[in-house]
Amino acid sequence: MLERANIVIIGGGVVGLAVAAELSKDNEGVFVFEKNKRLGQEVSSHNSGVVHSGIHYPKNSFKAKLCVAGNKMIYDICTKRGLPFKRLGKLTVANSENEFRQIELLKKQGKENGVDGLEVLDSEEVRKMEPAIRAEQALYSPSSGIIEPDYLLEYYKSLTRINGGVIVPDTEVKSVKNRDTGYEIGGRNGGSNFSLMANTIINSAGLGADRIAEIAGMDIEALGYRLHFCKGDYFRIADRPPVSHLVYPVPDGPGLGIHLTPDLSGSVKMGPNAYYVSNLDYRVESGKEDFRKDVSRYLPSIVNMRIEEDSSGIRPKLQGPGEGFRDFVIREEGNQGFPGFFNLIGIESPGLTASPAIASYVSTLYSEWRK
Repeated sequence: MLERANIVIIGGGVVGLAVAAELSKDNEGVFVFEKNKRLGQEVSSHNSGVVHSGIHYPKNSFKAKLCVAGNKMIYDICTKRGLPFKRLGKLTVANSENEFRQIELLKKQGKENGVDGLEVLDSEEVRKMEPAIRAEQALYSPSSGIIEPDYLLEYYKSLTRINGGVIVPDTEVKSVKNRDTGYEIGGRNGGSNFSLMANTIINSAGLGADRIAEIAGMDIEALGYRLHFCKGDYFRIADRPPVSHLVYPVPDGPGLGIHLTPDLSGSVKMGPNAYYVSNLDYRVESGKEDFRKDVSRYLPSIVNMRIEEDSSGIRPKLQGPGEGFRDFVIREEGNQGFPGFFNLIGIESPGLTASPAIASYVSTLYSEWRK
């Protein structure tokens, strides 16, 4: 392996590759190290594939700003590059006074974030859009949709290589040492040890991003960078798809609730739920009848539908059980004594939607740091 690199991006998921595609436009010597043999093997390939509108996040947070910007950028990329997508629109359904208040707050927050076209529908309007759905009211967000994450990842990968960037899978970073002339990175490439110097590190390691910051010498407890693994399971409806829009309950707990997501193949997934785990285990652990009961609150006909186990995913959350909202960490760590070390930590949902906007923001941070 080479002795020195300009920019090393640790993590070959959709966000790491988006950053690589952006930085390699104007910078030579951009390398992506991915510990797995396949790119996007963890968070990027275990999610709903939803393009979020930006209603769920507090005003001026990274999640709000980068989701709203990324929403437009994602659709633009898909349209120009011929990537498959559907702008389905989303219904967030409400069936109680408390839920009515919640969707009004979501509408207000969404408008503050710059989300266009939001409207609260009554039961008759919901029934016209989705006859099978039981809802007294629903918040409609027309800019929500779905994509195939693997196609977006492939686009970022191709663009990185066209720009001259180098992607190195099966390469795990084991050590990072802060030197006067940059960062000494050590690890394993295939079956061999490697060591090289890097001028800049972009830590986009997903579920392992806190570990990368820690081995570099940062106090992740003091900085609030410790990640918590939050798992979610999915089931697939094996009968005729009951909905044509995204259908979500009002959020309650660490996730957005068990929702219905049509996919590009024409079927509908239920999930994910949200529960904290200590290990990376992708077996589906939830019971299908629990899912059926939960979804039956707004889709009564689910009680008679066939349900099949589908998959699971694990989110890298900064907030632990019972804790409140935590934003993305996207930061150059010069103030901590790590100049040219950029942390991207806690990049969970809406990371897929926000990926092109995150890349643009990191590029701006990098340019400002270089001045």
